[in-house]
Amino acid sequence: MAYYEFFISFNEGDYYTCHDLLEDIWLTDRSNLFIKGLLHFCVALYHYSYGNLKGSRSMLLTARQYLSRYDGIHWGITINEVISYINDCLTIISQLPIEDARDVWSSLPCLPQFYLYLE
Repeated sequence: MAYYEFFISFNEGDYYTCHDLLEDIWLTDRSNLFIKGLLHFCVALYHYSYGNLKGSRSMLLTARQYLSRYDGIHWGITINEVISYINDCLTIISQLPIEDARDVWSSLPCLPQFYLYLE
């Protein structure tokens, strides 16, 4: 049930709740690097939302590392679409002149919209 709720929260942009939902799943199986990758992905987007660019970049890199181990559709998610989005986000972040934008977070460029769907 938590996995399905994760999709709803993600598509609403509630990345903090996504973290909690995925963490509940991951804590039952800490060897599940797919869930850990999604967890890092959501944490990265949450960090970006309040200007923590360094944290966002770091989490995106580890999310990509974990999720790149999978191919095609895994747990109903098309992996290459997620990896492509992560790469787009990393490109945007790398072009920003500062690493910590918490004081000016409202002026950060919006990341492209991305929705997750079960395949």
